[in-house]
Amino acid sequence: MPQLAEISPAVTDAVTQTNVKVLSESPAMALGSLYQTIGNSVAMAAANAVYAQQQANVTYQTATTVAITKLVNG
Repeated sequence: MPQLAEISPAVTDAVTQTNVKVLSESPAMALGSLYQTIGNSVAMAAANAVYAQQQANVTYQTATTVAITKLVNG
C-alpha cells in the first residue's frame, strides 16, 4: 500500500481559510443578487404600467374622436 505524503499545515490552513471566506461571503452575494433582481422587476413593472397607460390614452383619444365625428356628422 502506498504511503500518503505529509500535507503541510500551511496548505491545510490556506485551504480552510479560503473555504471559510467563500462561505462567509455567500449570504451577502445571494442578498445582493436578490436585491438586484427585485429592483429590476419593480422597474419593469413601472415601465409596463407607463406603456399600458400610454396605450390606453391613445385608445381613449380615438374613441373620443370617433364619438365627436358621429355627433357632428349626424
